[in-house]
Amino acid sequence: MSEYEFDVVFVGAGPGGYVGAIRARQLGLRTLVVEKEKAGGVCLNIGCIPSKALIDRAAKYRQLGEMEEFGVAVDRTRFDYSRVQKASRTAADRLSKGVDFLLRKNGVEFLAGTVQRIGSHEVAVALTDGDERTVNAACIVVATGSRPRVVPGFEFDEKRVLSSTGMLMMTTLPKRLAILGAGAIGMEFAFIMNSFGVEVVVVEMLDRILPMEDSDAAALARSAFEKRGVRFMTSMKAFSLERGKGEESPLLLALGKAETSEPSERLETDAILVSVGRQPNTEGLGLESIGVVPERGGFLSAGPWYETDAAGVYAIGDVVRGDGQLAHVASAQAEIVAERIAFLLGKTSENPRQRLDPMEVPSAVYCEPQVAGFGPREDTLKAEARGYKAATFPFRGAGKAVAIGETEGFVKILYDEKTREIIGATVAGKDATELVHELLLAASSELVVDDVFSTVHAHPTLSEAVKEAALAAAGRAIHM
Repeated sequence: MSEYEFDVVFVGAGPGGYVGAIRARQLGLRTLVVEKEKAGGVCLNIGCIPSKALIDRAAKYRQLGEMEEFGVAVDRTRFDYSRVQKASRTAADRLSKGVDFLLRKNGVEFLAGTVQRIGSHEVAVALTDGDERTVNAACIVVATGSRPRVVPGFEFDEKRVLSSTGMLMMTTLPKRLAILGAGAIGMEFAFIMNSFGVEVVVVEMLDRILPMEDSDAAALARSAFEKRGVRFMTSMKAFSLERGKGEESPLLLALGKAETSEPSERLETDAILVSVGRQPNTEGLGLESIGVVPERGGFLSAGPWYETDAAGVYAIGDVVRGDGQLAHVASAQAEIVAERIAFLLGKTSENPRQRLDPMEVPSAVYCEPQVAGFGPREDTLKAEARGYKAATFPFRGAGKAVAIGETEGFVKILYDEKTREIIGATVAGKDATELVHELLLAASSELVVDDVFSTVHAHPTLSEAVKEAALAAAGRAIHM
């Protein structure tokens, strides 16, 4: 393949593109990344990282109330949300610069510009400096990510009708906020805004919040949010939006039951977050000319090793349907693709696995209480009448949870009654997104529940709840 300028070009420098590029260089491939925005992509710049920075500050702000319970006087009159937002941008900018450094350190070439066309072994780029350049490569990886999905009638102005990007850039707080969609993004922003004193209403078309997560975990989260004053309207949809003439005039949402065709009530609010999914960035790349036609919704079809219908052209991350639009999925897919290309070009003798195992992909919702899980949820197993057993242990039985006042939560392990293999798990509560990985490692390593509880866990820790859930599977839970 020496006739090509590069062995591989990654189109996009998000969690898929930059991770794949670094892995490709580690394997000795001549690697280029093309990116029109900052390195790090949506997740790092206008997604995962800044939103988690806001969540952390929101949690700390809520904790001021606990200090008042101990007689500490807290003066909130000088609170300035713009400083909170600025801190989140500082974190994002710092990490973006870190990705730039990592790419340079590993010898990855970087091209700042917008891809105009992806052809057979070539990528045409309109450079940021106004010039144009066409590069050729043995392989091309489409890692262009996604953007917030637009709902007709609720187009973003990023002032009062906001996407997740607009929410992250907001420097002042509305008095009232309506959120359309009770998935991970909607719930995380509901937590942030409610913690800072905003009146929040969450509207969800389905009959419960967090529809992709365990129903018990979703019920726990809903109960906790409602205690804090968040209002939920499930099985409801937004039909239309009436915008007032002045900037200070309220927005009016026409709402009705999801199964009906007419609205039945109106909701007055000052701002709206529309969080109903994400749209793959696949248009305008010229992929059709090489036989790669986006499916419904803009997703790309990818076969073994995430190769598209065009030989040598791969697709990873949010543009691919199936494994989930998650940053860690994009990174894992990217490593598979980099290793596959290195194998094909004779840089390594190890051919990687063809695809990610969905069992190995954890989900994570970072509101408080946190919700995390992997594998099929109990609701799915019940619906499919699959044989399984569930063992649950509540946080209130863990000494550490009681000590720190974080007793809302549980660990649920789903396992095969005969083999005792772990089928899936859900953790809800404090640090759930950290705790879930012990069970995920056990499951992916083909360990059984007995292996989990036979491992000595430090006391007092929240991890003991994981051990106790495994003990519950054997009818041996100590603190329940």
